[in-house]
Amino acid sequence: MTAGVAKETFLRSRRSRALLVGMTTLLSGCDLEWNKPDLALPPPERLREAKPASAAPIARGPDFAVKFGSKELAKLVENAVGENLDIAAAAARITQADAQARVNSAALWPNIAMQDIARTTRVPGTTTNVASAGSAITPASTSGTASSTAQNTTNNFRAREFGFFQLGLTASYEIDFWGKNEDASYAARLLANASRFNRDTVEISTVASVMNAYFQVLTAQDRLRIAHNNVAIAERVNRAIQARFEVGVASALDTAQQESVLAQARATIPPLEQTLRQTKNQLAVLIGETPESVDIAGGSLTRLTRPKVAPGLPSEVLLRRPDVAEAEARLASQEFSVLQARAAFFPSITLTGQYGVQTALLHNLLRPEAVAWQAASNLMQPIFDGFNIQGNYELQKGRFTELAALYRKQILTALSDAENALIALKETEAALKAQTAAASAAQRALTAAEMRLQEGTIDIITLSTTQTTLFQAQDQLAVTRLTYFQAATSLYQALGGGWSPTTRDAEIAQANAAYEADKGIFP
Repeated sequence: MTAGVAKETFLRSRRSRALLVGMTTLLSGCDLEWNKPDLALPPPERLREAKPASAAPIARGPDFAVKFGSKELAKLVENAVGENLDIAAAAARITQADAQARVNSAALWPNIAMQDIARTTRVPGTTTNVASAGSAITPASTSGTASSTAQNTTNNFRAREFGFFQLGLTASYEIDFWGKNEDASYAARLLANASRFNRDTVEISTVASVMNAYFQVLTAQDRLRIAHNNVAIAERVNRAIQARFEVGVASALDTAQQESVLAQARATIPPLEQTLRQTKNQLAVLIGETPESVDIAGGSLTRLTRPKVAPGLPSEVLLRRPDVAEAEARLASQEFSVLQARAAFFPSITLTGQYGVQTALLHNLLRPEAVAWQAASNLMQPIFDGFNIQGNYELQKGRFTELAALYRKQILTALSDAENALIALKETEAALKAQTAAASAAQRALTAAEMRLQEGTIDIITLSTTQTTLFQAQDQLAVTRLTYFQAATSLYQALGGGWSPTTRDAEIAQANAAYEADKGIFP
């Protein structure tokens, strides 16, 4: 269970309701035995891609961003945690879940209401004195008798007015003998926990998005510098070939070939400018600002350092993932929903009462004789409702089976994320070293090619190929470096972004405090 208090109450409820299944057979003839899906999924002893050693949780949010060595990145992450609209929406869902927990818990309390009435009723005489109506159409023998009869008819048809005044209270309370209302309360409270875990998941995802977007900005700036440098190299070579062409040493094919290389180098710049500016706009949205109000200086990805992270054991990874905790809380909540649906098969006992003063005349309202009260108990046992209760019970059990599968999948996903992030980090680091060596060799090759060009001992095709190889190697090096840093971000996210069992307990404590908070004068 997600909440210790919920688990304890659930176990107590199970023991207190041991009579449930036997009485169900007697009362409804329905089989309420529930074979829950097997949730046993013990984690492996170690991660395949890491040493089998315990490790402390990594830093959260801005504290982790600082480890990359960029104050600007840390500031962006801090702003995102405070101003991101996805996080704000997730926080609003917490408020809704807390309120829903109170709504679903209302049946645990008596319902008391004031019922005051001030009513005057006029009843026409023509609707109550039928005999007089009949005599009104009987002919009279004398004028005196007729006059007397008309007078009596008028009196008999006289409308009557009745007053009714009441001051009082009414109360009702359902005895939660089967725990139906308690189950509904705990189901909603566990969903309030889940909403907090969801907000934490959104925060971690947002922090990862900010870091990746910032890395993309730096990479675009690096690639732009590389592209401009490549254009300068191509222009330098082009001038040298043009000079050779003017003295008849180079051909028109040589000049056209180099002009093509130069044009291709220039063509790489506009897409990179587009990527840079659009990514900055994306960053602005992530921190809850308009693109026009955000100025991101950036710099170079080569100046950042990747923080070292120890993943720990698989069991620790699972305890540090808020999405796993959310799936667990939703599953625990649904278990209470199943119990609530099962309790609907049994009788419900409701106590009702009324106390106050009643009178037909207002000035008698406060007399002792005007006191009126009523107490009653109602028992309702479903007998046949078109299989509505049974259908709802099967629905809730099916929902539990679905959430159980999703919970197990979330566990597998968390372990897979950690393994994949470790693989990516290891392999991209190897790729970065190899690509750095390739770019260095390509630079040496171009230097040698330019020297041979000056000596007149190289053909233009070899020179063009050497330039293209360098340009591609340097650009690919920048892209590989981005992938390397994105792998570090993936590992941060896979390990829960600094979330821990301590955070979990704090979130549950906040949910409990919100439930127990002052509810005002009308609980």
